[in-house]
Amino acid sequence: MTMHQCYFCSQNINTIDYKEAELLRKFISSQAKIIDRRYTNTCAKHQRALAQAIKRSRFLGLLPYVRR
Repeated sequence: MTMHQCYFCSQNINTIDYKEAELLRKFISSQAKIIDRRYTNTCAKHQRALAQAIKRSRFLGLLPYVRR
């Protein structure tokens, strides 16, 4: 199994901002579901922060809950 480095660790991003909708869109599927960390290669710490940011962004209407 090859180990890939987490996107946020490699970019030296400590906090994931819920207002950066374009960045968060890279981590949601075409049905607007949060993509599993096995496919995005994010570490556990950043995956939790990412999920929290996506959920917060959805609540404020910046990201969709579902796609039609």
